[in-house]
Amino acid sequence: MLKAGIFLDLDNLVRNGGWGMRFRTVRELVEAQGATVVRANAYMAIDREREASDAEFRKKKKQFRTAIRREGYHLVLKRVQRYRGEVEGETVVKADVDLDLAVDALLQSENLDYVLLGTGDGDFLRLVRAIQNRGKRVDLLSFANVSTELLEEVDTHFSGFLYPDVLPSDREQPERTRGYMHHVVEDKGYGFLTVQTGLGIDDVRDDVFLHINDFEGENGYPVTNDRFARLRDSGAIIEFELVKLGDGKVKAENARELRV
Repeated sequence: MLKAGIFLDLDNLVRNGGWGMRFRTVRELVEAQGATVVRANAYMAIDREREASDAEFRKKKKQFRTAIRREGYHLVLKRVQRYRGEVEGETVVKADVDLDLAVDALLQSENLDYVLLGTGDGDFLRLVRAIQNRGKRVDLLSFANVSTELLEEVDTHFSGFLYPDVLPSDREQPERTRGYMHHVVEDKGYGFLTVQTGLGIDDVRDDVFLHINDFEGENGYPVTNDRFARLRDSGAIIEFELVKLGDGKVKAENARELRV
């Protein structure tokens, strides 16, 4: 059994589509790779100055931190610092957790076999290489705005948008599914989507049929065949309703591109 560590850059994840992320599911995602979680660290900024003056803000932040700890994560808090900017009257707010996360992950990886890094920040590229050079597996969990170089360097990338229950369902549309286009027949206006059915890497189905007439463009307008084909090339996340057709076949209806 692999010994695993989780290192989450929370501010980056939340800022790029990960708000509401289920921390228990993240642990289960690691366990689904055949690993046992022995370390789980979450890194985030803390604005003590604002919390001291804003009771409602302090209450919400404390509730958030308590919820994370309740799921078995060790919180590493970096205090927000304020500086005078170059423009008169400008205040620069900064709280960089990158160094703390990188140092902890590198040191703790000595006793780990597997590291899940949660971020989209390309500044962690050298960290990934350093841990891999120790013979460790490094996977990535991210949402939007992910460094291309980071995606190419890690062993496996988990999109938090695609893996079930990483994000809560939309209360108004709980039955919608997410996937991505892997094949398009451009001249005929149809393609096939891949959908993650579970937390394992192989828990997928890639036979979800999508016709261009079932895809909604911006502002409700129909899309061209060329625009439809670019959904595959861009790796866009597509939301849709999964409809069973019989004989095990399925199709996507009321599909649209996810906007973050």
